[in-house]
Amino acid sequence: MSPRKVVAPQAAALPGELLGRVVTILEDARQRVARTVNSEMVLAYWLIGREIVQALQGGQDRAGYGQSLLDGLASELTNRFGRGFSATNLKNCRLFYQAYAERQPEIRQTASDESSPTGFLAELSWSHYVFLTGLRNADERRFYEIEAARGTWTLAQMRRQFDSGLFERLALSRDPQAIGQLAAEGDLIQAPKDLIKTPYVLEFLGLEERSSYSESDLEAAIINKIEHFLLELGKGFLFEARQKRFTFEEEHFFVDLVFYNRLLRCYVLIDLKLGKLTHQNLGQMQMYVNYFDRFVKRDDEHKTVGIILCKKKNDALVEITLPQDANVHASEYQLYLPSKDELQQRLQEWAAESAVAGGQDGSQPAASKKAGK
Repeated sequence: MSPRKVVAPQAAALPGELLGRVVTILEDARQRVARTVNSEMVLAYWLIGREIVQALQGGQDRAGYGQSLLDGLASELTNRFGRGFSATNLKNCRLFYQAYAERQPEIRQTASDESSPTGFLAELSWSHYVFLTGLRNADERRFYEIEAARGTWTLAQMRRQFDSGLFERLALSRDPQAIGQLAAEGDLIQAPKDLIKTPYVLEFLGLEERSSYSESDLEAAIINKIEHFLLELGKGFLFEARQKRFTFEEEHFFVDLVFYNRLLRCYVLIDLKLGKLTHQNLGQMQMYVNYFDRFVKRDDEHKTVGIILCKKKNDALVEITLPQDANVHASEYQLYLPSKDELQQRLQEWAAESAVAGGQDGSQPAASKKAGK
């Protein structure tokens, strides 16, 4: 009698999308665990930094004692816990505590609009906070902390935004009173003028500062690097079209780039100009904006915003060409990362000029004169 053949049972057919839902549950759980572990390590490093500062008598090192203490502590911790506790990292813990000594050892789940935050943000890693610790300006440090958490920036994206002088460029685009608001609340998009930066930095396009490329080359480079360009534009932007054609009175017109901002619920039209801004450029953009307002946008959407990116802007020309309530803005762009020192110097000079102007006429300095309008 031959042995009975054992037949392996066939796997039951999976119901539709079951595997996908289960995988999503597991991946979400792993991400939450990773964030929890990261948050706990940020708190642990802050507490370690506090212990080191207290051991060093409030952070005032005696000659050679501080480094000796860090070396000894690093050796003991490495023997017990393995990698991650070098003298360099312990020094970072100390600097981290000194930069955030006013904070409480807790984790906040969202970026706070309070000027005196009480904890650390769950969205940011230890590497983010090490970078932030190196920023001497407390307002600037707080601004990048809020924006990195809200925008879920990677460390590389945070470095890029800092290197491009985002804080200074936003401040230069607004009135002096808004600088404190940037530090306390981050970049809040509440009006069309909040979309403007001075200048826009397009170093990621890889174009050299030369006269041999065309506006089409610039536009094509932006499309090829659209994710980088969206990061530079800021919050809420969605790309819709390139060379958007519309016809009016049997004549065709083309808008270089069309975006939609979901925060302001409005279209944003961008025109690229290689040279100096002209009144014809402004008039053309005003016509584009008028067309979109009358024939494209819905009744429940806000008015269209037009932005002209040019190599050279003339503020006086913008003022005399456009009505005061125009939703058209002009801003310069550059193809290289700006000097942080130069931007900070410009910011200081502008704040001083605005204070003098405000004192002479008894009014607050107008934001539109520096906001690209």
